[in-house]
Amino acid sequence: MTHTTVNQRRASTGSVGARRRVVVFVALLAGVFVAVVISLSFGSRAVSVTEIVDGIASWGRGDTPTDIGAIAVQSRIPRTVLALLAGAALALSGALMQAITRNPLADPGILGVNTGAALAVVIGIAFLGTSSAFGYLWLALVGAFITAFFVYFVGSVGPGGTTPIKLALAGAATTAALSSIVSAILLPRQNVLDEFRYWQVGNVGRADWGTMAVIVPVLILGTVVALLCASALNALALGDDVAVGLGVHVGRIRVLAAIAGVALCAAVTAVAGPIGFVGLMIPHTVRLLAGSDQRWLLPLSALGGAILLVLADTIGRVIGSPGEVEAGIITAFLGAPVLIVIARSTRLKAM
Repeated sequence: MTHTTVNQRRASTGSVGARRRVVVFVALLAGVFVAVVISLSFGSRAVSVTEIVDGIASWGRGDTPTDIGAIAVQSRIPRTVLALLAGAALALSGALMQAITRNPLADPGILGVNTGAALAVVIGIAFLGTSSAFGYLWLALVGAFITAFFVYFVGSVGPGGTTPIKLALAGAATTAALSSIVSAILLPRQNVLDEFRYWQVGNVGRADWGTMAVIVPVLILGTVVALLCASALNALALGDDVAVGLGVHVGRIRVLAAIAGVALCAAVTAVAGPIGFVGLMIPHTVRLLAGSDQRWLLPLSALGGAILLVLADTIGRVIGSPGEVEAGIITAFLGAPVLIVIARSTRLKAM
């Protein structure tokens, strides 16, 4: 086979791959739009397309509509926006963690990062009198970074160093311990238990524009850093030695990507509580559809995460009507089978 033929085949394969990724990108964009429409349409009361239009138009003008359907739409707009932001950030965080650890089980929920952030916020509320979104954000960042460092340290102890299974076990044990502490703090405080029960499972029902404005700069900065690291993360996937040979500063890239991933997760947890499994399911699904190129995987994961969490929130509102089932419960229900499949496919001798 001539070199020309090989190059032509490689070019053809690359072209097909690029076309497929563009198709997936367009499909996910359409999926975001459909998910938003579904979120605005369904809940304890279903609304029509006309009511959706009226509600959005009134919200844009700053008016308070008189129609019940339009009022329902307006009340759903903030939580839909938060679900979009949170889902995108969590999926992006999971993709980063999987890339820098080369661990298929890496996820902010499984590694305990978002539970650590939630615990820090609960401690701030219960013992420090913290009540501002800015205070929640800083507490969540501190808790998330401490937990991430602790889980990585525990997962690296013993022969063989850090392995996917050891990290997952360390994260699961840490999550269980931290969740117990959260419950221990909240249960004796019945006056705040209902108000803050979403710190145990995660929910976007308390969305408001003020708290979202506080976390958006962190989400933007984390996303920019993640996308700038994409090419270097592709090199890391080939191994540290190859990455160094390609001119990548391995340690620097890992630290930057880890900071971005933890910050994204912490910012979401500061306003929505610990929502798990989004960062596990979505990157794996995107890899099956569009490959492992981080330059595509990261933005596509963000879109997929946004879709998943918006739909999870909508499902929770519908099946829990007239109340709601927290979005974190829905994502856990969907994500548990994915975790089992991935864990079974991981080489157990790595333990």
